[in-house]
Amino acid sequence: MIKDRFSDDDDGLQPLAYNMSHDEGNAANTETLHLNVLEDVHIFTTQFELTHKLNVIQKAALLLQSDTSLDDAPGLSVHEITALANETTHKWQQPWTMYLTIVVTALGAIGQGWAQTSMNGANLYFPDAFGIGSGSARDNFTVGLINSGIYLSNGLLGAWLVAPLNNAFGRRGAVFAAALVSLLSNIGGALTQNWQQLLFFRLILGCALGVISSTLNIFAAECAPAVIRGGLAVSWQMFCAFGIFVGFIANVAVYDFGSNAWRLQLAAPFLSTIPLLILIYVCPESPAWYIKNNDHYDRAFLSLCRLRNTEIQAARELYQAYLQQSTKHDSKDKLTYFKTLTELFTIPRVRRATVAAHTVMISQQLCGINTTAFYSSTIFLDANFSKYSALLASVAFGFINFVGAFPAVWTMDTLGRRSLLLLTLPLMALTMLAIGLSFSIPADSPAHFGLLAAMIYLFCAEYSPGLGPVPAAYSAEVFPLSHREIGTSSAVAVTSLWASALSLTFPTLLNTLGSQGSFTLYAALNVVAFVLVFLLVPETRMKTLDELDEVFAVPTRSFIKYQLTVYIPWWMKRYVLRRDKVELPPVEGWRTEEYQAVCQNEE
Repeated sequence: MIKDRFSDDDDGLQPLAYNMSHDEGNAANTETLHLNVLEDVHIFTTQFELTHKLNVIQKAALLLQSDTSLDDAPGLSVHEITALANETTHKWQQPWTMYLTIVVTALGAIGQGWAQTSMNGANLYFPDAFGIGSGSARDNFTVGLINSGIYLSNGLLGAWLVAPLNNAFGRRGAVFAAALVSLLSNIGGALTQNWQQLLFFRLILGCALGVISSTLNIFAAECAPAVIRGGLAVSWQMFCAFGIFVGFIANVAVYDFGSNAWRLQLAAPFLSTIPLLILIYVCPESPAWYIKNNDHYDRAFLSLCRLRNTEIQAARELYQAYLQQSTKHDSKDKLTYFKTLTELFTIPRVRRATVAAHTVMISQQLCGINTTAFYSSTIFLDANFSKYSALLASVAFGFINFVGAFPAVWTMDTLGRRSLLLLTLPLMALTMLAIGLSFSIPADSPAHFGLLAAMIYLFCAEYSPGLGPVPAAYSAEVFPLSHREIGTSSAVAVTSLWASALSLTFPTLLNTLGSQGSFTLYAALNVVAFVLVFLLVPETRMKTLDELDEVFAVPTRSFIKYQLTVYIPWWMKRYVLRRDKVELPPVEGWRTEEYQAVCQNEE
């Protein structure tokens, strides 16, 4: 058993004296290093009013040393050793407050998915109620504008409010304010008397949802321990899909309420917003936010203690964050909002992350999923379903979308982000083409009904583990900490603007090209998305922050050339010619001389 080498003061008021003769096998320079660490911790705790936790922070600091294993770490109690060992053997054993943050994230995601789906059912009613259901070019544009309203306002304004609102009010404050606006917008949209009022409330709702989605994704990532962060990264998309499913059920539940059913459908998402408003302040604030704003390490430690099983785990993460902050040379005061935004495109490492994140977000919209989610009831109605049958068919769509997200929990860190996209996009293109071809079958044939429904469901099942969860998780991890909020916001803005453009044009597209032509076009866009991902999106699976810096240090031109001249020939030899011993050289450092020359040119 490990002997305690520090004073056993529970309050940790006394500095811990390291015994130079505790292990005669240790080298003198290691002992000196440990003494320096203890002294640095003493300075840290004094500076940030944490002297009452000096004992536990010193032990945590020694744990962070690369030459200190768990078995050799000084001063750890049996309880602390057990908790640290459980991080790998029982990694899902976390405090209830940790899981409460995931519940809060789930509520926000459910609200967003539900708000999207409520319009799906309302599309069957409100155009006629407001006199814009004639099918003319003007009415089609108006209906499309209302449907795209939450995306349009999110991309133009909501996503860009994330950073200033978070800086001013914290993660919890930003979510609370946005959730309150969301609640009022859902109710206001249900009470509107003309399409102009409905458009206004959908635009306001989009701004609120943009702040909620971006902030909660960052909040969950900053609160989650590293050992389960990957699995939790898909929670937003999974529960957003659940919200879509619940929304479809709600649409069917109010079907018998006549011409005003759409009002109940639009108001229903407020049911998920109320518990979000109640629970958000029960959660601890993000520790990272406390550190980024005025270096409140004392408050960050209190938050971490509520989010981790033991104080030693909280202290280790706190001191690690301090060390990372200390290595930064740029002063946060020198970087204005617009300067940071500009650096998304001027700093090579950040620019490559921006290109990759925006590519996966654009691909998510090119595949056609959001138009299918918004207009699935309309699509089924166009295929000669009754209104009730169309709503029921959409419920099945929502259920498959939710269940299909579960495989991503395991595959995100095994197959990888890029691999999931490259595996699913070709299948989605073929399925979308089959959806278009199904409209060639006579509408009175049972094959028409069966093939259309089956292909829409299959497309949803292919989307759910790939382009469903990957874009949000990928965009949240590729940016360095200094640009994470603004980078994630820019990615959300891009996907929202593309979603609004596609939703806005889909009624006109449907009227111009017909159902078959529209879905054939989306099949081609899936192929475009595949090419973009293949050429512009590096893999990030199982990469640390430092390793991600190396991934995005590779110039874009070199990465594209590698894919075309190295990866494709390797893939052909490995999977077509079945040569098992063919090796794929890593893209980092490939053809070193050329790589370095391009780096110098880009810098």
